[in-house]
Amino acid sequence: MVEFLASYAWTIWLALLLVFLIVEMFSLEFTFLMISLGSLGGLVSSLVGVPWLLQIVIAAVLSVLLIFTIRPPLLRALRRGGDSAKSNIDALIGLEGVVTTRLTGSGGHVKLSNGDVWTARVSPVADSADVDLGQRVLVTAIDGATAFVVPAERTVL
Repeated sequence: MVEFLASYAWTIWLALLLVFLIVEMFSLEFTFLMISLGSLGGLVSSLVGVPWLLQIVIAAVLSVLLIFTIRPPLLRALRRGGDSAKSNIDALIGLEGVVTTRLTGSGGHVKLSNGDVWTARVSPVADSADVDLGQRVLVTAIDGATAFVVPAERTVL
């Protein structure tokens, strides 16, 4: 068994390296990439002629070192590039709009600058309870399918 491991160690290391790379493609967390690089260290040490027990130690130590030193900065760099564009409700807050149906205490409609028409109410922070047709407004909050707005002259968000 020992002679078999000694003579075919390089093929075992190559197979492990490929298996770990394939697993990494599905996990995308850099753990198996670091283990595959450790396996590469085992492969190189096998090709140099290091005994098989020492090859295992080299691969294990190299994998652990890479996991604790290289993996954290790679994960930080990967997560830093997140999408900073606002979406959903966050993208609507602060949009300007035009009143299409007079806003009263019970509601009305506004057409926002993105082209959407929303049911709207005057925000409780606004001084006036009614907003006339064609007046510009700003969205201050969204509650379900209702936009709370204030007249554009008053820019309270």
